[in-house]
Amino acid sequence: MKVFLTVWACIATSFLVQAQVDRTNFRAGVNAGLVIGDFSEAYSLSLGLDIYQHWGVSRELDVGLTTGFSNAFGEKQSVSAGGVVVETEFDNVQFIPVGGSIRVYPTSGFKFGGDVGYAVGINKGNQGSLYYRPSIGVDLNGGSSELNISYFAVNDDVVFSTVLVGFLILF
Repeated sequence: MKVFLTVWACIATSFLVQAQVDRTNFRAGVNAGLVIGDFSEAYSLSLGLDIYQHWGVSRELDVGLTTGFSNAFGEKQSVSAGGVVVETEFDNVQFIPVGGSIRVYPTSGFKFGGDVGYAVGINKGNQGSLYYRPSIGVDLNGGSSELNISYFAVNDDVVFSTVLVGFLILF
């Protein structure tokens, strides 16, 4: 009987502990940022949508899946040479990232981690490529929303990269 009660108490405790640390949730939000690096002359502002499904693996770790949409707005450039001015307008660059996600919670309400996967290029001439997105974030409003900062990079022959600030709502 003591063994039965001990086993039952351990199982009940594990369910209570699991309920207190389970951060399984759906997240959706927006991000905005600046294009940096090789493409900063041709593109300046980036806007996007983020969609995540995370599962709480432990008190300190979430894993999940992510997708969304990213659009970098093309700029106009004027180049003058020998008295001739040539104006060039760059088309927007658009990606749909599809990947895996991991978040580590060293303290309650603070997280860091990243996403990695494939960024599908959806505008003409954009083949897409491997992408990675390290990030840090803080929970707001008792954990019902999140503010984060991230670096989004699509690693093709030349790296397309942006620095983003994002806001997510957790459902």
